[in-house]
Amino acid sequence: MQDIGIYPGSFDPVTLGHLDIIERSSKIFSKLIVSVLTNPSKQPLFTADERVNMLKEAINHITNIEVVQFNGLLVDLAKQKKAKVIIKGLRAVSDFEYEFQMALMNKKLDKNIETVFMMTNTDYSYLSSKIVKEVASLGGCIRDVVPDNVVVGLKEKNIKIH
Repeated sequence: MQDIGIYPGSFDPVTLGHLDIIERSSKIFSKLIVSVLTNPSKQPLFTADERVNMLKEAINHITNIEVVQFNGLLVDLAKQKKAKVIIKGLRAVSDFEYEFQMALMNKKLDKNIETVFMMTNTDYSYLSSKIVKEVASLGGCIRDVVPDNVVVGLKEKNIKIH
C-alpha cells in the first residue's frame, strides 16, 4: 500500500463518479486527501465550505480520508500533506489531454510527485458536476447520480429536484 494520495477537484457538487474514484483510491493508499479546489476563475454554485461538508458527509463511512479546502498550486498542498501521488479521474479520452498537460506541469514543479490516472466506472463515464447542475436546474432527475445530501443541498439552493 502506498503512503498518501491526493485527489483534487472542485466537487461542485460531488457526484457518484467522484465517489467511485474516492472509494477505489482509499483502498490503494493508507491515507487519501480529498482536496476541494477554490478556483477564482469559476463561480461555483456551492461555497467551498458547503462542498467540503457535502463530501465529508458522503464519505463518512471511509476512515482513511481527510477532506481539505485549498487554493494555489496542488503540488504545494501535496508537499504540505506529504502526498507522493496525485489521483486524477478520467471519464473519456477527451479528459486525458488536459489532465496530461497538468500532470506534466506538476512533474516540472516537483519531480517527486507522481500522477496516476484512474478510469471511472463506465456507469459514470458521461457524468460531470456541470451536467448535474444543468439537468437539475431544468427539472430533470439527478437522484441516481449524486449522493442524497447533494439532492438536499440543491433543494436548499432553490433548484427543483424531481
